[in-house]
Amino acid sequence: MYYSQEVVDEVLRGNDIVDVISSHVHLQKRGANYQGLCPFHNEKTPSFNVSPSRQIFKCFGCGVGGNAITFLMKYDNIGFQEALQQLADRAGVKLPVQDYSEKAKKRQEEREQLLQVNKEAATYYYRLLRSARGRKGMEYLTGRALSAQTMQKFGLGYADGRGSDLTRMLKEKGYSDEVILKAGLAAFDEKRGIHDKFWNRVMFPIQDMGGRVIGFGGRVMGDAKPKYLNSPETPVFDKSRNLYGLNMAKRTKKPYFILCEGYMDVIAMHQAGFTEAIASLGTAFTQQQALLIRRFVKNVLLAYDSDGAGVQAALRNIKIIRGTGLNGRVIDLRPYKDPDEFMKALGSEDFQKRIDHAENGFFYEIRQLEGNYQMEDPAQRTEFSHEIAKRLCDFTDEIERNNYLREMARKYFIEEEALKKAVATYGRAGAGTPEGMPETPARPSGRSGDKKDRKTAAGASDLRSQRLLLTWLIDDPGLFGQIREYFSPLDFEEGLYRQAAEALWERLEKGEDKDPAMMAASLIGSFESPEDQEGAAALFSERVPDDPNPGKTLMEVMTSVKRGTVARLVRGEGSGDAALTIFREKKKQEKLPGVNIHLSSPG
Repeated sequence: MYYSQEVVDEVLRGNDIVDVISSHVHLQKRGANYQGLCPFHNEKTPSFNVSPSRQIFKCFGCGVGGNAITFLMKYDNIGFQEALQQLADRAGVKLPVQDYSEKAKKRQEEREQLLQVNKEAATYYYRLLRSARGRKGMEYLTGRALSAQTMQKFGLGYADGRGSDLTRMLKEKGYSDEVILKAGLAAFDEKRGIHDKFWNRVMFPIQDMGGRVIGFGGRVMGDAKPKYLNSPETPVFDKSRNLYGLNMAKRTKKPYFILCEGYMDVIAMHQAGFTEAIASLGTAFTQQQALLIRRFVKNVLLAYDSDGAGVQAALRNIKIIRGTGLNGRVIDLRPYKDPDEFMKALGSEDFQKRIDHAENGFFYEIRQLEGNYQMEDPAQRTEFSHEIAKRLCDFTDEIERNNYLREMARKYFIEEEALKKAVATYGRAGAGTPEGMPETPARPSGRSGDKKDRKTAAGASDLRSQRLLLTWLIDDPGLFGQIREYFSPLDFEEGLYRQAAEALWERLEKGEDKDPAMMAASLIGSFESPEDQEGAAALFSERVPDDPNPGKTLMEVMTSVKRGTVARLVRGEGSGDAALTIFREKKKQEKLPGVNIHLSSPG
């Protein structure tokens, strides 16, 4: 946080979240809340909800959520400070000057220096490419049929490394060796000291969604190794959470992104008019990158090399794409190796035809699998059928799984009922574990482990009860005094659940519930990372049941939470004298039915 929580709360109080969001999203009143189409993913049925009573938003389709600050950060792709300033100006609140800790100040200054030094380097490489010293790089790029306009659009440059001119120039501008090294622009050894890291390479600036240069990729001229050299990870450059070309592709009107393997593929695609093309950054495609894509589109088309390595990458990434709730399809580039080669040979019109006929990701996976079996051999055909059954277990939606099951049975002449039984058998054995699959889009993940760990630690119903209890306390803070002797933050799952409970308990203990409508928005604002803010929004967005006997429902929720606490202790997840702790918690659970709860509202 760069400002105190009091300042953040003042800004939030001065802005009604419905007014803020409705200036960007068309909202309609639905009961006590407002609803509209989510601006962060494609949908036809509104799942984007705004709660004026809690001053938070939540999309039950893609899982995005937060307060008014979070919304502006995501919608405008800006930082916390800029979003806060916009809302402060809107509310007429004057922000204090740099009211933050030395540690936070140092971290922010470091980020700003790294962004500045990257910008200086990008300008240097850009100008060098267009000078006499950049002739080799320019010949390479023009030989790849790139126009001057395309080179300018992507900020392409050249590094010759002569005399470590870049390092010398940056030092003359006042940048320290530490900053230059941390940005990954230079290396150090005893013989040469600090010297340029990139030389004899065409340079590809890597930009974040706001268009700021956060790193570089360099393609060597000639046959030297490595062919591509990328910036190391830095405080501003996380390869697993950024995508090449996303700053431009995010503006596409298409309902999909085209995921390529390399920088040149993306650039060639954009030049041909396919501005929805993106690529991972010299590393394997990650779940975080898939989740980033999901903010903008629902569909991903893979345009990977048609060789063996490209096929293996496509098979791996189809699972990640499917696991994060995206629809994946594969573009057939044969007989050409990659999109760049295809475009040069056949052009954009033929490429669009390949897009229109892109193969369903699961069908692609099974087709590749089929090539490993001799289908005329009954034994191998049986083994192949069982492999299909295992992969069908990856689908968690029963309707979707059954649709694919029927199609597989039809296509490969497998008895449908037999295939269904095999899927059920493998499903019980845990054969299907979708790579990258979150628990559900709307549920926050704790930091105690992956999906399997979380399900072991607490059942889905226990976690829902925990979210309901947190939400109930937000809506009716008067409930806290009635249950405080029976519950504590330790009753909540480790990770985000417990962090949220600790923050809420601290405020309620201090009596900071004079403005319950601001409680959820303020608590969300107390989490630093966008991921944690989204998770907290999910915790405080659980729909409290609307029934004629809310007291009975609340008692069931509290009993479920306490039952989960005892279960975790029995499994040995507590600390100290386990037997005594279990005894005490069981006693609290037994006393719950006798608690006379008074609710200020039905919930």
